[in-house]
Amino acid sequence: MTKTNPHIGSTFESWLDEAGIREEVTAAAAKSVIAAQIGEEMKKQNISKARMAEMMQTSRAQVDRLLDPENGSATLETLMRAARIVGRRLRLELV
Repeated sequence: MTKTNPHIGSTFESWLDEAGIREEVTAAAAKSVIAAQIGEEMKKQNISKARMAEMMQTSRAQVDRLLDPENGSATLETLMRAARIVGRRLRLELV
């Protein structure tokens, strides 16, 4: 006799869909990963936030916002520019 687990329900993705927040959560997660990768490259190359701001021709506050995983205000252009400065490129695709 096989027991079914009463605690198994829908998938996390279906719950996000039901709550109407899937796109928002996915975008925040993607931005967080990109920010972490840019921060990691900065660390590897010994680039300070002040130097990054100088190379991006922006303020250090903007770099802080860019690297903050909780802050979703960074534009694609800003993310692409930051990636280029650390020798990477940002790739987006529709799936």
